[in-house]
Amino acid sequence: MRLSRSIVGEAEARAVSRVLLEDGYLGMGNEVRRLEEDLAHYLGVRPDQVVSVNTGTAALHLAVEAVAAQCAVTGQAEVLVPSLTFVASFQAITAAGCQPIACDVLPETGTLDLADAERRLSPRTIAIMPVDYASNPWHMDEILDFARRKGLRVVEDAAHAFGCKSKGRKIGSFGDVVCFSFDGIKNITCGEGGCLVSFDSEVTRIASDARLLSVANDAQKRFTGTRSWDPDVQRQGWRYHMSNIMAAIGRVQLGRLDKEFIPARRRLTAIYEQRLGAEDGLALLATDPEDFIVRHIMPVRVLHGRKNAVKEALAAKGIPTGVHYKPNHLLTFFRQSGSLPATEQLYAELLTLPLHPGLIAQDVEEVCAAVRQALH
Repeated sequence: MRLSRSIVGEAEARAVSRVLLEDGYLGMGNEVRRLEEDLAHYLGVRPDQVVSVNTGTAALHLAVEAVAAQCAVTGQAEVLVPSLTFVASFQAITAAGCQPIACDVLPETGTLDLADAERRLSPRTIAIMPVDYASNPWHMDEILDFARRKGLRVVEDAAHAFGCKSKGRKIGSFGDVVCFSFDGIKNITCGEGGCLVSFDSEVTRIASDARLLSVANDAQKRFTGTRSWDPDVQRQGWRYHMSNIMAAIGRVQLGRLDKEFIPARRRLTAIYEQRLGAEDGLALLATDPEDFIVRHIMPVRVLHGRKNAVKEALAAKGIPTGVHYKPNHLLTFFRQSGSLPATEQLYAELLTLPLHPGLIAQDVEEVCAAVRQALH
């Protein structure tokens, strides 16, 4: 049994073979353009709002950088971000020359505590980065409204949330700037990869150029099979573009999402919820019943200081677990003064159970039985 894994097969292999043997161009070209068009169609946005990149971290970096380019502050710009997230969120902020300000989370969801974030506002705050932890876009409308009232930009870290919906709207179909990851174990994969979806044309323009070393309009030229032989560069850029090989995998994966991956993830998640939802000594993370959640990971809270004991008991049965994540304010590079009590409490409780579309119902039943036995 695996904690998580890529679900790829013959269709993805044929798509890569087609790029290798028929197209012959492996860099950024027509296949990437087609993926951006497919993603736009799926989300219900325009293709020119989608900027594909080589990782989800790159998407976050370019999004923060593009937002910061439009903001004038005295001193280093700050971005509010929950500490309970993969370190990529924090690294993307510092890569853009900004300061991540670690915020506490809500203990029942693991998502941003907006009241705590508000207490950390300063004249240098330019943006807020909510994280859809465990695929949960908790109260996103409240965050967007808060940002509007405070004059902030929103860069949504939706790395876990592709295919999810908030109040009937697909994540990525609304907001300010939304960033997805398509790495090997996400809801869809390109092998590696990601994209940002922007509702600000200037952010889109800056990010689109910046992924190709900020050569002006180079992405559009590559999509038509040409190059910029007399280029101009007016700002810092990065080598963040996606390849045709990655895009070919992603296009197949996108076609499998609604009919295969989403039903499997939701079916397996439902078993976890049914078997463990009322278990003494355990708590599941809350979600809004109006939201459509497609779990990327399945973290649970093991209460009363029993996490390590449960983790060891599962390991003895050959069941892998994980911890998502060590809070960033406890990492040496991002350490900040003061405590974040809810985040630190959750870190002591969270244990991630196996979840991916390659599992069958019996696998999850066995995990649940082992968890219940360990608790008792």
